[in-house]
Amino acid sequence: MSALLSDTALIFGRYARQTLASKFQILFGVLMPLLYLLFFGPLLTDLPLGSRGDSWQILVPGLLLQLGLFGASFSGFAIIIEKQFGVVERMRVTPVSRLALLLGRILRDAALFVFQAVLLVLAALVMGLRAPLGGVLIGFAFVAVLAAALASLSYALALNVSKAQEFGPVVNALSMPSMLLSGLMLPMALAPGWLDVLSHFMPFRYLVDAVRAGYVGDYASTAMLYGVLVAIAFVLVSVTVGTRVFQKAGA
Repeated sequence: MSALLSDTALIFGRYARQTLASKFQILFGVLMPLLYLLFFGPLLTDLPLGSRGDSWQILVPGLLLQLGLFGASFSGFAIIIEKQFGVVERMRVTPVSRLALLLGRILRDAALFVFQAVLLVLAALVMGLRAPLGGVLIGFAFVAVLAAALASLSYALALNVSKAQEFGPVVNALSMPSMLLSGLMLPMALAPGWLDVLSHFMPFRYLVDAVRAGYVGDYASTAMLYGVLVAIAFVLVSVTVGTRVFQKAGA
């Protein structure tokens, strides 16, 4: 266990230093949710959205998870680049744990997206968001879990493709329906009955509902319980899949 922790810290430090050296990467990732916040948020003010809380308490949780969804889903591009430059080949001959190679990466991703989430929430507070501190912290926790889960799957996919041209379309084909069916932008209560039913098969919906419950201070709701259970199950399955792919690929 101590060796695993040491190896994970080593890999995390390597990729964290790379990220800190690229201020563009840190700030650009939050740009799209910030644009939604600036230009889409004011349109929702005072509109009946069929959910508890005001428009900011509905929109901001969705934007937080959108940040994790789209950002972490494309994390695998880094491994494709590393394969092209021989970095993965060199890592294969090191004694570092294959699990640590995955955990170090996804912990860096989780830290990056939580930092971007903090920037997004600070901007939302300036624009009028009012939410309890507990709910805001819960939102950050869900961003971290979602980022870790999706980054694991993204790295697993990247190890099984040879070109970026193969990776991008697959991620887009999965992430866009996930965004639309999970109610990131607007509550699914506004959707037609058949679409609302279909959205219940999308695990991200339960995470969005849980964060929105937290933003109105409803910590003991069914939505919060389902969100926590789905998040835990999702990250466990994703990390397990990612670990097996890393071990099989010798990455």
